[in-house]
Amino acid sequence: MNQPPSTDSDLWVSWDDYNRLIERLALQVYESGWKFDVILCLARGGVRVGDVLSRIFDVPLGILATSSYREAAGTKQGNLDIARFITITRGAPQGKVLLADDMVDSGLTFAKVCEHLRSEFPAITEMRSAVLWWKGHSKVTPDYYVDKLPNNPWIHQPFEDYDSLRPHQLDSWIRKGSKG
Repeated sequence: MNQPPSTDSDLWVSWDDYNRLIERLALQVYESGWKFDVILCLARGGVRVGDVLSRIFDVPLGILATSSYREAAGTKQGNLDIARFITITRGAPQGKVLLADDMVDSGLTFAKVCEHLRSEFPAITEMRSAVLWWKGHSKVTPDYYVDKLPNNPWIHQPFEDYDSLRPHQLDSWIRKGSKG
């Protein structure tokens, strides 16, 4: 599918681009030499990032649901909600934790999540963050990132097509995709 060209205000990302970004992030973490015990991803944006990193590094994956972009069709940040529990297959997060997400935008989510994790999970001894994109207006600096975006563009990620797709539209969506 053809995408519009990226500009200072809009960054368009294909599935191939998205997958290469995750691979570059994994390489950066690997080359740092830092060893960690678990990856904790922030849902929803960080789920794909965390899943791939968990597979590459062969460490457990935990998922913490957060939500703040609900207003104006998901384009305006509102109040942050952090889930009460973390989904993880082996107990609770402990030791060295790599916190993964797709981006650090304002930094509000990362700052509050880190505060939450430190207070609720004292067995976490060290925490570092890894993201694909770090926006220039962020108040938080990630430990690992692939691209710094000083102009703070809106990032159009490939899975956003599903935000407006509803079950009753699937048949025509699939037929359209098989033709193109």
